[in-house]
Amino acid sequence: MSPHPDLWKSKRGGIHTTLIGERKGRKIASLVSSHEAVKKIIPGIIQSKGPSGGSFRAKVLRPDARGNLRLLFTQGTSYQEIILVTTASGLEEGETLLDELNDLIERKLNV
Repeated sequence: MSPHPDLWKSKRGGIHTTLIGERKGRKIASLVSSHEAVKKIIPGIIQSKGPSGGSFRAKVLRPDARGNLRLLFTQGTSYQEIILVTTASGLEEGETLLDELNDLIERKLNV
């Protein structure tokens, strides 16, 4: 079953509400927020990364000491970091969750 595109809004925190990537960004955010280990999703500001362009990409990055993760969206010359607050209790659980989420994202983007 595919998550509803606006499911991520129920777990959203922070003051920023815009996601880059339009539909793909919302779909990936909903997919990630539907995972039982993700408690909150906090979008960061959208920034410019330089002259290179390209299509939409999403990748979960390394966990912090508490097991929370960062989700990176890139599209064209823009990027956005999204903090994922998780139920992981530490670095090892965070790394396991990182692998699970990256697999989900890869399958969704390659469909």
